[in-house]
Amino acid sequence: MTEAWATRLTDITIRNSKPREKSYKLSDGGGLVLITNPNGSRWWRLRYCYGGREQMLSLGIYPGVSLKDARDKRDADHKVIASGRDPSYERRTERDEREITFELVAREWLALQRKSLAIVTYRKALWILESLLFPSLGNRPITHISAPELLVVLRRIEEKGHHETARRAKQRCSQIFRYAIATDRAQRDIAVNLRGAMAPVVARSHAAITDPTKIGALLRAIRGYGGQFIVASALQLAPLVFVRPNELRAAEWVELDLENAVWRIGAHRMKMRQPHIVPLSRQALTIFRDVHDETGGENIRLAQSANRGPVRP
Repeated sequence: MTEAWATRLTDITIRNSKPREKSYKLSDGGGLVLITNPNGSRWWRLRYCYGGREQMLSLGIYPGVSLKDARDKRDADHKVIASGRDPSYERRTERDEREITFELVAREWLALQRKSLAIVTYRKALWILESLLFPSLGNRPITHISAPELLVVLRRIEEKGHHETARRAKQRCSQIFRYAIATDRAQRDIAVNLRGAMAPVVARSHAAITDPTKIGALLRAIRGYGGQFIVASALQLAPLVFVRPNELRAAEWVELDLENAVWRIGAHRMKMRQPHIVPLSRQALTIFRDVHDETGGENIRLAQSANRGPVRP
C-alpha cells in the first residue's frame, strides 16, 4: 500500500506558480518539493533522513516528470528507506552499472589474456568481439544483458552457418562474465543458461591411418617422395619428433643441440606457451645433420631453405 501523504500541490497550482527573484519551494508532503528557479526551470526534490542526516535527492524536471510521476518516485524511494537502504546510494550504483559496459569489461579481460594466448588465438578472439558481439552488446551495461538477448546474437551467427564460431563466441562471453564476477561487476554468468539452446557442432574427423599395417606404406611413400630436399627431410622428421607441422616448419638452428641430441622449442612458439623439449633419435639426428650440411649451418629457419635443390640420391 502506498503511504498516504497530506498532498498540497495540484497541476493548476504548479502551472500558476511564477519565477521569482530567488529560488523557492512548493511542498507536496512526504518530503517532496518542487523548486522553482529564477530562470523558470522547476526541479523535483525529495528531502529525507538517512543515517541521522538530512539528504536531498533529485527526481527530475517538471513538466517532463509530472506531479503524478514525482509522487510515484517519492513513494518508491520511501519504500527503499523503510527497508534500511539509501536511495541516493542506489541511484549512484545504478549509474555506475550503466557505465560498466560489456565492451569495457571484455577489452579489459582480453588485455589480461594477451600474454598467455597465441597471437592467432588472440586475433581470433578480438575479431569475434569486435565483429560479432560488440555491435549488439558492446554498449550494453554488462549487468543488464540477459540470456535471451545473448542467444539472439549467437543465433545470428548460427544462421550464417558458422556454428563453431557461435560456440567460440559463447565461450568468450562466458569467460568475460566470469571475469566480471571476479572483479565485482556482475553477479552471474548468463552464458551458462544457454546450455542446450544452441545448435550442436557436428565434429568431423580428419583423415587418419588407424590400421597399423598401413603405417609402413605411409613411411615408404614418404621415403619415395621426389620433391625438394628440405621438404623431404621435414616429411621424414615428422613421425620421429611428433611436433605440430608449424613447429617443425619454423624450426631454427639455434633451437637444436645436435651434440646432445635435444631440440628445445621456446615457449613463444608453442601453442600452450610452455617450452618443449624433444629428444632426438639416431635417425632424426642423421636427417638434421644432412640438412645442416645442405644449408651450411646458417642460422635461419629450416622452412626458408625449402628452395635449395631437389632430393639428393
